[in-house]
Formats: sequence, structure tokens, C-alpha cells
Amino acid sequence: MGRTAGEVNKNRERSYYDYSLLFLTLFLVCFGLIMIYSTSSYNALRKYGDAKHYFNRQALLSGLGILIMLFVSRMDYRLLFKKIPIIRFRTATVLYFVCILLQTYVIVFGEERYGAKRWLEIGPLSFQPSELTKIAVILFTAFIINLHRERLDKFTGFLRVSFFIAPLIGLVIVEDFSTGLVLVVVMVSMCFVASKKKAYFIISGLLILGLGVGFILLASFRSSRVLAWINVESDPLGYQILQGLYAIASGGVFGKGLGESMQKLGFIPESHNDMIFSVICEELGLFGAVSLILIFILLIWRIFVIAINAKDLYGGLIAAGILSHIAVQVLINIAVVTNSIPSTGIPLPFISYGGTSAVVLLIEIGIVLSISNQIKISRPM
Repeated sequence: MGRTAGEVNKNRERSYYDYSLLFLTLFLVCFGLIMIYSTSSYNALRKYGDAKHYFNRQALLSGLGILIMLFVSRMDYRLLFKKIPIIRFRTATVLYFVCILLQTYVIVFGEERYGAKRWLEIGPLSFQPSELTKIAVILFTAFIINLHRERLDKFTGFLRVSFFIAPLIGLVIVEDFSTGLVLVVVMVSMCFVASKKKAYFIISGLLILGLGVGFILLASFRSSRVLAWINVESDPLGYQILQGLYAIASGGVFGKGLGESMQKLGFIPESHNDMIFSVICEELGLFGAVSLILIFILLIWRIFVIAINAKDLYGGLIAAGILSHIAVQVLINIAVVTNSIPSTGIPLPFISYGGTSAVVLLIEIGIVLSISNQIKISRPM
């Protein structure tokens, strides 16, 4: 019997899987491990007697994150919006309320570091609930928007989405303003993508900017960072940024060579964390820094391609949220290191030390790969 046109078209289709995104992610993770060892070995040896202390912890959690990423990438992302059989709530909703509980718990009982309660102790490991909250905000925002997408064509629709997301973001801002700012940008970006009317986002942007300035002025330690940014050479709080600028300037075009940084030898505190980009500039020079930025641009481009070709609105919104999350963190981190904006504690994705951040980012990439796996492409007969 002859086959129908529908059967022929069906046979020509196959599932797509973005291996370019996978390989770019793996490259960034491996490069990050190399730079973490390079930047942390001196301090790790002095503090713990083991030059590989930070490297080993990051490698372990990165390996775990890669396994989870590969597992998630082969799942159907739409399961994230299905109801869990026993409790009859959607997965995205459950994650949202779990994160509200975790953020409330960390404010009351969390471990205080650097003057803020952001960490929960789980045996020998520390966990930042705000990292998991990033996934919750992306998924729950996508869920709320998808219920009545057409409402976002009006400003009241945007306020409605903000009303549902505000409790969780508010709990984050209490102890971590910079992460809260990232979450606000992610939520607004997803609403912007879904809305057919864009003009009212100018008003939204001004309102958010005003609230941000208010939060900075109301907290003395935040306003002091602004003063340090303006007077980086004379203000004691500008010491770390100033040392980072010395590192960038001394790297030249091709750098001093991998492992040859001087600023990481105690001049830049915690150089394997938020300031790791300055050491990359010192050791690999302008060439290495620009190459890394180009790789991030390629990563973001691949996520963008998946977002615009997603099978449904859920997939497109999730990919857009993850894209904005990674892009805004890269932008803020590099801007801080180069003293383009006041100092804030935002890590460089996949590169800075931080096990929780690495695992969450890899899970997000796994979700994007899952979205790509649902895209159907034609193949020649």
C-alpha cells in the first residue's frame, strides 16, 4: 500500500538535540575548573594545606551537575508543568513554595557570612537556596504567563505576574540584593518576550530603577559600595576592585601565562570567586578575555535559537528566562570587575567557584537541551 503524505512527512522528521550548546557548556565548565585551580591553589595551600582543596570540591559538584544535566536533557520539559499525582499540584508550583520555605528558613536560621545570611549547612557542604530560587522563578513565571498570555499586552497583566513572583523575590532581596536584582531582570525579560505591547516596559523599567535606588540608599553598606565605586583609588572598600584593575592592566594582550598571576597571591581576596575574570585577564590577557566573552555569546546565541524554535510557549519562555539569567550574570560580573558599575556579589557563570551555582546552571542547560530535543526538524528522504 502507498503511504499518505502525512506519513511521509512524519518519517522525514527527527528530534533535534543541540550538541553545540552541550559542548560549549562542557568547555566552560572545564575552563572554569582550570582557572579555579590556578586562582585558588595558593590560598588553598596556605589555608588548608592542600592546593587542590577548592578545585576538588568544584570538580565533584560540577561532575554531579553534568550527570543531572544529561539526565534532565533527555526528559520532557513539559513534565515540569504536570500535576504531581499524590498532592495534585504542578511541579513548578511545588518548587515555588519549597523555595519560599527555604528562603524563609535561611533568613531565620541560615549561616551568616560576610554580614549576610545566605547559606544553609548540609553536612560538609554549604547550600545557597537563592540559586535554586532562580529555577523556581523561571518556571513559575512561565507557568503564570502561559495561563493568560494575552493579559501581558496590558500593564495590569504585568502587575499580575509581578504580584505572584514578588513574595519569593522579596525574600531573596532581604539578604541578597544583587541576586534579587538578577531575578527581577529575569522575570521582566520573560514578560517582555511574551507581551505584544512593549511601550509600558519603559514605565516598568523606571519603577524598578527607582525601587533599586531606594534599596541602595536605605542600606548604608550598599550606599558605601557606590561611594567606593566613585572613589576606588582612595576608598578602603575599593581595594579589591583596584587590585583587580591592576591585574587586568598587567595582563596586556596575551597575558603573563596560565598560573603566573601575581595579584592572586593574596592581593585579590577570594580571587577564585567573583573576581576570577580579573585573573583571567592577567594570565591570558586581552586575547583570553575576549575569547571567553565570545564563547559566552555563542552559548547565549544557541539558547536564543532554541527559544525562538521551541515547540510551545512554555519552552520558549523557559529558554528566554535561562538566557536572560546567564546573560545578566555575565554582564554584571564583568562590569563589576572592570569597575563599570558598583561592586556586587554576582559570580561569573560556570567559571567562578561555587558548587550550588554550578549545579543549578547545569540543570538549567539540561532543561534548555530538553526543549531543543522536542524540536522537530526535517531530514531528506
